[in-house]
Amino acid sequence: MSHPVSTTTHTPIGRVLGISLALAAVLAVIVLAFSWPAVTAEPRDLPIAVAGPAEAVSAAEAAVDEESPGAIAFREVDDRDAAVEAIEARDVYGAIVLGQEPEVLTSSASSLVVTQLLNGVAAQLEEGVNAQAAAAAAAAGAPGAPPHIEVPVTDVVPLADTDPRGTGLTAALFPLVLGGMIGGIAISVAVIGAMRRVTAVFVYAAVGGLALAGILQGWFGSLQGDYWLNSAGIALALTAIAAPITGFVALMGRAGIAVGPVVMLLFANPISAAAIPKEFIPAPWGEVGQWFPPGAAASLMRELSYFPAADSTFEWLVLAAWAVGGILLSIVGHFRTAGGAEPDAEAAAEGTRTEAPIVV
Repeated sequence: MSHPVSTTTHTPIGRVLGISLALAAVLAVIVLAFSWPAVTAEPRDLPIAVAGPAEAVSAAEAAVDEESPGAIAFREVDDRDAAVEAIEARDVYGAIVLGQEPEVLTSSASSLVVTQLLNGVAAQLEEGVNAQAAAAAAAAGAPGAPPHIEVPVTDVVPLADTDPRGTGLTAALFPLVLGGMIGGIAISVAVIGAMRRVTAVFVYAAVGGLALAGILQGWFGSLQGDYWLNSAGIALALTAIAAPITGFVALMGRAGIAVGPVVMLLFANPISAAAIPKEFIPAPWGEVGQWFPPGAAASLMRELSYFPAADSTFEWLVLAAWAVGGILLSIVGHFRTAGGAEPDAEAAAEGTRTEAPIVV
């Protein structure tokens, strides 16, 4: 009579300890990656336009810099119209207009955090203007206090009524990143053949772009603007995240799947500046994050929704470069393995084999 013989042995204690320590290190890296940008976030050199007489501009810059050192980098423009154009082109987050009728211009669609900061600047400016008016009236011997001067705050590019806090637009990025990763990983596991994976990525991204745009824009109201353009942007972002995963799998086998979690989720996503301006992230990481799909996708979705006058060429090119790069990796992997002898194909074949029982 034959009986299966168990060959199972206990894992060596050294390996147990090593795995435990490695997992603890991974956990620490994950916490650091997602917590560090938020913990260290503070405004640094935020581009804000300023217009008005030279003397008034200098006084305002000095007062703001004294109150919030290094927070704002002023860019002088000719007048209010030029300031509005700069905001709509997303060259600046807001503006301070000085003169006989001072005004502060904000853009909540660009950043609610910066809008709150500029509201504080408006209150500070209003206090200074009224103090100067009171001093001038006292010097002239005018009876009573002068009328109170208000400094209005105008939201040039406001958020939509369907997403008044911008939470939907911000929250949309993570499903997009996760969706690109899941698509790339699932296709790498379920589809054998580098070029077949490229086809699967294209189909997945196209359908996913239409579906996500329909949900985020048509249902939730998080996205604004043209539906088809938003769909194209999402589809390209999904391709830019999924294609490198399948490309590295074509070159390295199943080990290439790690590209998604390591590069896209742990590294690029925390510095993507999806929830806060890139100037809030310690330099140069805010700028670095814009060269990766999560950061480029976040900027592109915001610009397509609220800033049609902004030049989004850089974001389109970044996403296209990652997508094309992933496809090229798949092509190289395809020809390197003669179109079929891929390591993952062999692994899949091995997974279908069954070991015969040992008999005695």
